[in-house]
Amino acid sequence: MLRRTLTYASESGDIPVPIIINSPRQGERDWSCAYEIGWPDGSRHGFGYGIDATQAMLLAFKAIGTDLYTSDYHRSGRLRWGKPGDSYGYPVPKNIRDLLVGNDAEYDG
Repeated sequence: MLRRTLTYASESGDIPVPIIINSPRQGERDWSCAYEIGWPDGSRHGFGYGIDATQAMLLAFKAIGTDLYTSDYHRSGRLRWGKPGDSYGYPVPKNIRDLLVGNDAEYDG
């Protein structure tokens, strides 16, 4: 299991936003990699699917990046990993790279 914690700066104080990525699991036809984002208003569960464990994990990372960068929390400018406005450290699909900030934008944009 992999874990990273982002922070959401709410008006009442900082709220941790844990991201948990489980090890890929082999199914009958493909692999899946489950993840969870612990948003302040409720957890979001998702999966990456692939023909092998590596692809499933990579697609889970991209799904997490998509969830982060398309969230109201990101749009508010109050979500951070480290210093505000830096990055979250997750890749995104090409069609939303214009949403990237900080190091994500510099190295992946």
